[in-house]
Amino acid sequence: QVLRQDSYDSIYYRVLGPSGEEIAGDEGLPGPPADRELKDGFLAYDTAYKGQNVRAVTLRAQCGSQSCSVLVAETTVKRKRLQRDILFSSLLPEMLIAVATLLIVWFGVKRGLGPLARLSDEIKARSPGDLRPIDPAGTPEETRPLVSALNGLLGEVAQASRNQQRFLANAAHQLRTPLAGLQAHTELALAKPVPTEVRSELEQVHQATIRTARLANQLLALARAEPGARGNAAELNLKSLAESEADAWVHQALARDVDLGFELEPAPVQGDAFLLREALANLVHNAIEYSQRGGRVTVRTGRNGTHSFLEVEDDGPGIPPAERDRVLERFYRVPGTPGTGSGLGLAIVREIASGHGATISITDAMAGSSATRGCRVAITFPYG
Repeated sequence: QVLRQDSYDSIYYRVLGPSGEEIAGDEGLPGPPADRELKDGFLAYDTAYKGQNVRAVTLRAQCGSQSCSVLVAETTVKRKRLQRDILFSSLLPEMLIAVATLLIVWFGVKRGLGPLARLSDEIKARSPGDLRPIDPAGTPEETRPLVSALNGLLGEVAQASRNQQRFLANAAHQLRTPLAGLQAHTELALAKPVPTEVRSELEQVHQATIRTARLANQLLALARAEPGARGNAAELNLKSLAESEADAWVHQALARDVDLGFELEPAPVQGDAFLLREALANLVHNAIEYSQRGGRVTVRTGRNGTHSFLEVEDDGPGIPPAERDRVLERFYRVPGTPGTGSGLGLAIVREIASGHGATISITDAMAGSSATRGCRVAITFPYG
């Protein structure tokens, strides 16, 4: 019994005579498969016995003067444990080595690509108009040609942008002088007694001259608002800017019978005084221009937490929600809008706001205000 069983497996045997008769051992222990022959009197095979998988051996032996077959079989518990032990002892270290290799490769690639990632983040953080050259310091030697090529491209784009701005500014500037002269001449002509038909034509010429002069001024402002053409920022107060321009706006409002009001609180910002005045002028001009006669326009400045704001509100026809993004595009006017504007005013305001890190929003007139319809344009500036 000790020889036939250990703590893991059981051993079976069977002895067959020359004619296959049972001599001794475990009855029913399967012999070798019929399709396999003994080689040199020996054959090993897998089979099953008493519901267990066994590894069996058949050996041809001499039993006295006769030949007999000895069958020995053992269950496979130890073999499977040995296979598992071998698998773990060889595969586990290989897996650990593979994981360690992957970690080393990942760390090496991440570290190697770190400068490129920082370069990518730096480019993503730039505003669309920031065309400064990229600093090649800290980038891998292999990427220096790429950085150099990018800097060359940025330089060409910056030069093209400067040329475009210069052309636009020069063209607008060259138009201002003859337009101012033409406007003065038409005003002098209108001050004299002239026939009704001639006066009507002169008034049309005068209004067209005013519109063209305003367009030239807007083009100049747009050229200055472009990235790369902005002046140095200084600490300003939107309240003071609005107060300094109030007289000109009041005159325009009185001419159109519009009630222009001011609700001004201190609103410090860092910005370009010329551009901020232009933004204010465009907002107020649009509000007065598109308000009905007898309407109201309100200019507000103030602080909201860490932000300063400028708002211009009117009770005109308003801007449909579906058009509020498009009116910020250059030369776009809402279909059916009365008047003869160029569609540049709000585009200039957007450029100026963007250049100051500010956001612009267009909503309906504030609830509870004097406006029962209309539009409110707000610019919010970061400060503090």
